[in-house]
Amino acid sequence: MMIAIASDHGGFALKQEILEHLKKRGIPYEDFGCYTAESCDYPDIAKPACEAVVSGRCEKALLFCGTGIGISMAANKIKGIRACACSDTFSAKYTRLHNDANVLCLGGRVVGPGLAAELVDLFLDTPFEGGRHQLRVDKIMELERE
Repeated sequence: MMIAIASDHGGFALKQEILEHLKKRGIPYEDFGCYTAESCDYPDIAKPACEAVVSGRCEKALLFCGTGIGISMAANKIKGIRACACSDTFSAKYTRLHNDANVLCLGGRVVGPGLAAELVDLFLDTPFEGGRHQLRVDKIMELERE
């Protein structure tokens, strides 16, 4: 499972923590930036990481900004992306189980590194339930085609 990972300056420190966490778990990733804490724009960072998911080069993406919200809004503009901004374990688990989310967005100014690692693990390890939820995911994806 190849994971796309990216952040703006507000999520840079948290991204660095999660990179170490992924290394410890042996999960391969591709880092799409940013590579310093200098100011940058989250739409510019979200786009290449999400394109890697849509193309199939990466299975999922982990994106970070100050709150997780701005980068999730940008990510959700990319056709084929179902991004969620989470700061609790229930949401991180159920966005996979019921929504088949393919991008997790976290806020570096909202979530600490311990909780972030737990949220990442839940997101990466929880499968999509399918079944009745597939119809809803299909309807979400149909909205892109309208």
